[in-house]
Amino acid sequence: MPQMAPMNWVSLLIMFITIFLMFNSMNYFMFKYQNKTYSTKTNKFFFNWKW
Repeated sequence: MPQMAPMNWVSLLIMFITIFLMFNSMNYFMFKYQNKTYSTKTNKFFFNWKW
């Protein structure tokens, strides 16, 4: 049915736009930035033995 071809293209365009937006939003919100200021600090104890 050639009359339905524009409707098919529009539905295909809408489908690809929704997949594109979902992919970009998942990449944006799933990315975890590791903050360096809140990282765990190891306490180093230096023992200077004086005999």
